[in-house]
Amino acid sequence: MADNNLTAASGVEQEAIPASQPALGTGGPQIATEPARSGVKRPGDRIFEILSTASATLITIMVAAIAAFLIWRAVPALAVNEGGLLGFFTYGQRWETSDVEAMKFGIPTLFATTVLISVFALIIAMPVALGIAIFLSNYAPARAVKPLGFLVDMLAAVPSIVYGLWGWQVLGPALSGFYTWLESWAGGFFLFHVYENSPSFATGRNIFTGGIVLAVMILPIIAATAREVFVQTPPGQVESALALGATRWEVIRMTVLPFGMSGYVAGSMLGLGRALGETMALYMVVSPLIDFRFSLFDGGTTFATAIALAAAEFGNEMRAGAYIAAGLMLFLLTFLVNALARSIVKNK
Repeated sequence: MADNNLTAASGVEQEAIPASQPALGTGGPQIATEPARSGVKRPGDRIFEILSTASATLITIMVAAIAAFLIWRAVPALAVNEGGLLGFFTYGQRWETSDVEAMKFGIPTLFATTVLISVFALIIAMPVALGIAIFLSNYAPARAVKPLGFLVDMLAAVPSIVYGLWGWQVLGPALSGFYTWLESWAGGFFLFHVYENSPSFATGRNIFTGGIVLAVMILPIIAATAREVFVQTPPGQVESALALGATRWEVIRMTVLPFGMSGYVAGSMLGLGRALGETMALYMVVSPLIDFRFSLFDGGTTFATAIALAAAEFGNEMRAGAYIAAGLMLFLLTFLVNALARSIVKNK
């Protein structure tokens, strides 16, 4: 009875103590009575916030300034173009800019060639990059991951003109026999048809060679992005799959690939954006051609190579404006592709 009375008395005393006033000797609740410090910013935090905000603002201003410059220089040329803005999107013949008062220029063939060679490069690079990313993140020995990853990343450091020289002097001629064999049985298909003015197989200066060179150039972008996402796969999912008796490939198929697919696709879109704007390598590897006939054995002119080929005409503002208009379209196309990649990452 005495113990029960003591317990009851102690219970009454505990109930009498307000929650905001903890009993003496308890250290934890006393922290809640101290003033909150979450809203206090240290000088270093303020400086970092200002610098990061200024950097983001500067990048936004630079992109907007580039777009404004392209529009400002392109509008006067579009005003004297035959057909105006509509003609710019429909005229697909040779550009006539000698008469600056009545020019004829348009982008259909440039757009088609740019997209064809970039998509072809992406089709080649994506499976190879996926294999590299899976190997480095799941199969490679721990000691070999960093050296092999470094070698793949080094491909991105090679100047594009070096790729151009390699494609022009080595790759194109080396593939001449393969092109001849492929055309012998697939020449009836439009992608491998050869026309009278198509580049010679001996030189290999066609869209096929340009696509291979572009694929090698964008390979490290896709592989590095996919690998960084694959290694972030939650270990619990991997261990659970192994505990259920899954093989290494089944673990990759059921956990790694579903988790990292958005990063792989986003990296591919970034690689596509890189391919769309490539200039020097394609300038040296692909023979220029005005027509577009949807053949990989044909030559072609992309947005970037057309601008590079016409550099001698930039002394006149109106002629330069015509090619700046093409550059504006390339700018918008690349911007849309990169925005698509960002949206994929954000949604996943």
